[in-house]
Amino acid sequence: MAHFNLGWQSKLVLLLVLPWTAVSVVVQTQAWWNHAPASAIGVLGLSVLLGLLAWMLRTATPPAALTGAVITASLMFSTLEHTAIIPVLILLVLTSLATRFGRRHKERLGTAEKHHGRSAAQVAANLGIAALAMEPALVSRLIETPWFAMSSSIPLFTVGLAALAESAADTVSSEIGQVLGGQPRMITTLRRVDAGTDGGITFAGTAAGVIAAGIVAASGCLAFHGGLSALATSWAAGVFGLFFDSLLGATLERAGWLNNDGVNFLSTASAAGCALAMLAVAPNGSFQLLK
Repeated sequence: MAHFNLGWQSKLVLLLVLPWTAVSVVVQTQAWWNHAPASAIGVLGLSVLLGLLAWMLRTATPPAALTGAVITASLMFSTLEHTAIIPVLILLVLTSLATRFGRRHKERLGTAEKHHGRSAAQVAANLGIAALAMEPALVSRLIETPWFAMSSSIPLFTVGLAALAESAADTVSSEIGQVLGGQPRMITTLRRVDAGTDGGITFAGTAAGVIAAGIVAASGCLAFHGGLSALATSWAAGVFGLFFDSLLGATLERAGWLNNDGVNFLSTASAAGCALAMLAVAPNGSFQLLK
């Protein structure tokens, strides 16, 4: 099967995420500066610090570190009362540890992540949907409140949290599975495939991914003051996105229609969509779940 140059998909992901979040950060900085300048400074300072740390630790290229700082600032501004920085930090720690785990073994397999770290498109693909889901401007159109009036009763926190849970699950399952999972099996046929094959899964990797999704979902629910329903929704949706990611890898990515950034972006979107669907059919109404 011929594979085409799919670099445009990475650029498209950046175009869908970065301008929106960058404008959001500028607008929200101005708004928060008028009534809570210390909070605005704290958000910007912490976001820049995290970006610099990622660059210094070589987990991200300079453009990726800048992209991550912008997206993190957008997430933090959107959730300033119950900050999204907690699940984001948990995600970063889990994925960093998983990436470093058994690195020599991954290098022998030829599947280890490059030493210079992730690209800007990779960062946008993994964190972009969460930032877009938690955007106050989007929330205001759905619940008709001022764009800066956020509270823990807004279910879009759960939607964004599901995307973060999927992002953690995807990376952790892949990295752990390569070391502890043995030979993977294709998700569509269950036939054995080589390590690193798109759509290949292992029991150990999948279990690690499910646990990682639960940890991120739990940390977010603690930060957002969510209940067990919010935890179950974001966790289940994150796991759904994990399997959807493998399915895309086994089909569209292997066929040469999607690149890895496209797969990751659509997988986090599927987790967010799954959470939104679960919220919509909640017995008490979709906007009551996090009360």
